[in-house]
Amino acid sequence: MAIEPKRFSIKRVLAYSVHLLTVSGIVPAALAVMQIASPDCDPRLVFLWLLLATLIDAIDGPLARKFDVKHHAPAIDGRTIDDLLDYLTFAFIPLLLIWRMDWMPPGWSWTVIVAMGASLIGFAHSEAKDETHGFFRGFPSYWNAFALYAGILSTLLSPWLTAALLWVLTVLTVSPVRVLYPNLAPARWKPIVLTGALIWAGSMLYLLYDFPRPSLWAVGISLLYPLFYALLSFYLWHDRDVQQ
Repeated sequence: MAIEPKRFSIKRVLAYSVHLLTVSGIVPAALAVMQIASPDCDPRLVFLWLLLATLIDAIDGPLARKFDVKHHAPAIDGRTIDDLLDYLTFAFIPLLLIWRMDWMPPGWSWTVIVAMGASLIGFAHSEAKDETHGFFRGFPSYWNAFALYAGILSTLLSPWLTAALLWVLTVLTVSPVRVLYPNLAPARWKPIVLTGALIWAGSMLYLLYDFPRPSLWAVGISLLYPLFYALLSFYLWHDRDVQQ
């Protein structure tokens, strides 16, 4: 008996288009690696390519849920594509940049490999994303943002400060702490979290203008959102435990 081909459906087209959007994240990832490999690497260009990859990652998840890709485009596992690209653009590439630019103390740059391994474990953990309650397990490998601050801290203060923070975050990556999943934040907090994230992205673009020597006041202001995000994550997880 011949298998009847699936009928054309606009919903299927939209669902597979979301998969293609996710796949397109490989373009800025590849361009970032090419820049790192160049003899005169400009870290600002690397950060701009990583920012584009982050924007793609920020919108493909909501679109996947909106167009129900699991139902209308089941032949492709978008989560697998997303996880592979997230590891490249959130962990491997920015940590490679820290190594390439010598933002760690002399003789200690190789320790970024430990952070890479911790992120691999973090991504592969069965509880890496708790979408039911809206949390990541452990530090969610925001190494792309950390790398920008690493360049500034190592230049203006000390590479040992960069190293200490990297090692602490490496431990937190494989720890059972919970960090808020921005796209799945509670309704009353979601507008604040997402708006704050956009403002934070703008502040980091401002830091890139004079990178790696922006004014310390600008660095301090840009750190207000990560502090708010960390405290909110702790509060919401603690509040969830109390309610249970």
